[in-house]
Amino acid sequence: MRDSVTHSLVDIRGLKIGATVFAPGEKPRDIEIVHGVDLTLEKGKVLGLIGESGAGKSTIGLSTLAYGRGGIKITGGEIFINGEDILKDSTSDLRNLRGRKVTYVSQSAAASFNPSKRLMDQIVESCLSHGLCSRKDAERRAIRLFEKLGLPEPETFGNRYPHQVSGGQLQRAMTAMALCPEPDLVIFDEPTTALDVTTQIDVLASIKEAIRETGVGAIYITHDLAVVAQVSDHIMVLQHGRMVEYGTTDQIINNPCEDYTRALVSIRSTIHDETPSRGQPVLKLENVSARYRGLNFDVVKNVSVEIHPSQTLAVVGESGSGKSTLARVMTGLLPARDGTITFNGDILPTALEDRSKEQLRELQMIYQMADVAMNPRQTIETIIGRPLEFYFGMKGAEKRARVVELLDEIELGEGFLKRYPAELSGGQKQRVCIARALAAKPRLIICDEVTSALDPLVADGILKLLLNLQEIEQVSYLFITHDIATVRAIADMIAVMYQGNVVRYGAKSKVLSPPFDDYTDLLLSSVPDMRLGWLEDVISTRKMDSAGN
Repeated sequence: MRDSVTHSLVDIRGLKIGATVFAPGEKPRDIEIVHGVDLTLEKGKVLGLIGESGAGKSTIGLSTLAYGRGGIKITGGEIFINGEDILKDSTSDLRNLRGRKVTYVSQSAAASFNPSKRLMDQIVESCLSHGLCSRKDAERRAIRLFEKLGLPEPETFGNRYPHQVSGGQLQRAMTAMALCPEPDLVIFDEPTTALDVTTQIDVLASIKEAIRETGVGAIYITHDLAVVAQVSDHIMVLQHGRMVEYGTTDQIINNPCEDYTRALVSIRSTIHDETPSRGQPVLKLENVSARYRGLNFDVVKNVSVEIHPSQTLAVVGESGSGKSTLARVMTGLLPARDGTITFNGDILPTALEDRSKEQLRELQMIYQMADVAMNPRQTIETIIGRPLEFYFGMKGAEKRARVVELLDEIELGEGFLKRYPAELSGGQKQRVCIARALAAKPRLIICDEVTSALDPLVADGILKLLLNLQEIEQVSYLFITHDIATVRAIADMIAVMYQGNVVRYGAKSKVLSPPFDDYTDLLLSSVPDMRLGWLEDVISTRKMDSAGN
């Protein structure tokens, strides 16, 4: 029997969630992934759920819709929304709950909108399907939300298609879609993780303002403690499906009790000491420009940078600034239109097909999404062993011995030889991609956002591994990222890119020290600080700067 807590919007008691696991060659087995979690949420308040991947954050959030994705099942406990036990609801009651009383904002707005329908049609759909109001009134609600969320031209914004707006605007449009039915509860599932820090500021501020004005309750799911600190009243820290710590945002940030929480709080403090430049550059770009076929303008413009032995050059900037395009130019996937690229003292052919096997071997790349960078049907031994056979002709026992050495270097070990990518965590997959790149014995590895999809503690482990391997293998890195905390943790040199140009370049200590150019100042000021009130301070400062101009 439930205790009487009539004023709680959400009251979850002893929540248990399980799943059935199907492993190759084994019988299906049931596992428990959420172990007896309790939580309450008052109306108009925000609860932050934080923890690493697999902690159960999204699973718990979706349980408030009585929903489990991918075969996940609620196996025990009680879930009350406004005093109603939703686990006992009929199918029709659940339809009335989902999209009306409880709504959901996913991490990837781009994957959540129908590209063939205008935004307005999708944003008002829930209101119309639940019979909440007329089409005209629903559109009025949507336009008011567009205004609150700071979207351009609110009266006509809904006439656009998803591809006609930026990622940040689309994420705010999804927030408008969730708020349009005037729900009691909104689940925000990593709504800013895929956004640049400059865009994230605007979206966070918009979400916080919309929550305040509408009085809706919210569960905000993220792995970034600095972000959740800006919007939450209380925070619950999760690990392996269990609650580690729960408290007010102030207590969790400033006085955490548990070791795991303290690790999350301190994760942004890692700083790598600069390695001085020595010897001739491994890679040197001089006045390099490039454009994609069909465009009449350059997307990389007159770029000149260099990377020295055992150094890391971080290329930082917002989405669309030209970071990954620059990497494509270096690898020959996008031939430079102008300028020269010198590698190991020799002029590097601009096109991939014109480069020698030795040049290909010495310049390797690690991609952002390890999930799609490996063949899911190949074992880890095969994946890491391919470059050993291709570049060095290794076979049999010799190849296996070297694969084991590489697995030891990335701190996984021989036990992973026969595993498949699906049997690894996100961090383990990225480590395998690092080992595959190292197998070629390169002089330079291009790391394209290799930690952006990982949780902070896992990402920190990857960064420390890369630094350790750099010392062992004497390899240089080009590290592409939009995360300034990552730059501080790994870089020796920094190139700040904006609209295809390098606007600031030099040693890390110089680039991250004032005086700043306008864009670098904006970029650095947009990095979330683990401090209560930081978001309001940044918005206030920008409003004053705007008024002064």
